[in-house]
Amino acid sequence: MGPFDMLQISGSALSAERQRSEVITANMANAETTHTDAGGPFTRKQVVFAGSSNSSFHLAFASSSQMPGRTAGTVRVAQVVDDTTPPVRRYEPGHPDADADGYVAYPAINPVQEMVDLMGSTRAYQLNASAVTAAKQMIQQSIDILKS
Repeated sequence: MGPFDMLQISGSALSAERQRSEVITANMANAETTHTDAGGPFTRKQVVFAGSSNSSFHLAFASSSQMPGRTAGTVRVAQVVDDTTPPVRRYEPGHPDADADGYVAYPAINPVQEMVDLMGSTRAYQLNASAVTAAKQMIQQSIDILKS
């Protein structure tokens, strides 16, 4: 694996984690949304990551010069799926979205869980940014060695 492959992998992970953070913040912003355009409460979204890499462990560590045409593995958001947890029902008979029994359906969003997910996403983003910085430093040091 070459230094530019490391940049490609970390760059794709940065993009994926950014998208994950956006989904999490949308979940948090809509935690009390009881009525959407589709009808019913907001549905919590979850991000599904997918990776592309070579199928063999040995191939994953082979450099591009050893295997021309091989691309580095990447991380991407495969899809954003709806959470299947049923809505939380609260008794609020005066609410405009209350059903005939006086219950309102709220999204099944736990703010504490969303904050933990956001902290994990932020930390993964920071780690990948550090990996990009380290790869850039290695490239610069290689250039400096070649100059001398």
